[in-house]
Amino acid sequence: MISKQELLKLYNLELDRLLEISSKCVKNEVEFCSLVNARNGKCSQNCKYCAQSSHYRTDINSFPLIELDEVRKAAIKARKNRASRFAVVTSGKTPDESDFDKILEMIKEVNKIDGIKSCASIGILNEKQAEKLSKSGLKRFHHNINTSKSYYPEICTTHTFEDRINTCKLVKKYGMELCCGVILGMGESIEQRVEMALELAEIEPDSIPINILMPIPHTPFENYHDKIDEENILRTLAIFKIANPNSIIRFCGGRIRLSDENQKIALKTCVEGIMVGDYLTTTGKSPDEDIKTVESLGKSIK
Repeated sequence: MISKQELLKLYNLELDRLLEISSKCVKNEVEFCSLVNARNGKCSQNCKYCAQSSHYRTDINSFPLIELDEVRKAAIKARKNRASRFAVVTSGKTPDESDFDKILEMIKEVNKIDGIKSCASIGILNEKQAEKLSKSGLKRFHHNINTSKSYYPEICTTHTFEDRINTCKLVKKYGMELCCGVILGMGESIEQRVEMALELAEIEPDSIPINILMPIPHTPFENYHDKIDEENILRTLAIFKIANPNSIIRFCGGRIRLSDENQKIALKTCVEGIMVGDYLTTTGKSPDEDIKTVESLGKSIK
């Protein structure tokens, strides 16, 4: 595995040279995924970036677990928008046991739709939950590390970095694919971005979603608009790809902080996946825009 010193050296190369190096790892296809926000708000955790935390008075609409039919309709719509993977996402530290069986039914329903593979993002798992998810037919589980181990206490104190790593290990133990990424622009240093890339390389996720902080009013990070600029976003995407050549680096929430031109540059040199449509509490581009962009670059949609 590449060393921290080597990756730091690469990070500080001329940008064009860095992107040229990362582009050697990139395939000529882009994987689309999408999600449904299946339960929103009232989370017990104090993650400083999050609109759904009950620790902050954010202006969001909290709601309980949605109905199975809503999930089915959202998954069908995602497939029409060329997504090949669809995630059921719920708020909260861990799956609510009173809802867990219903979530398993949602996963089974998603798997019935031709061309769609099921994903879920439902929090920190225990062994029994991981086993049940695997038996339900879940293809991929999403659980971010969010930031580096060294910076994690500045982001959240109600659970640990190790709690997240343990869930990632359970996902792999029970034969599911792992989607595990980060949020950039939360005050981390360049060195800590390199640490994230290497910590992910140890986990070996199939997919690495890259979110760029969209500061939410009334959260502790509401004024963190200037913690990362477009050049450093591109540099970080490149080193993530270099450190994780076999993982799909994926555009997720906040990518609209990059200009259209820089989004295209990233798709040519280091990004191979896009979460299309809207996210949990923020909006994204229209799927039609993403389809046109990918096709204009001469790439296929996976």
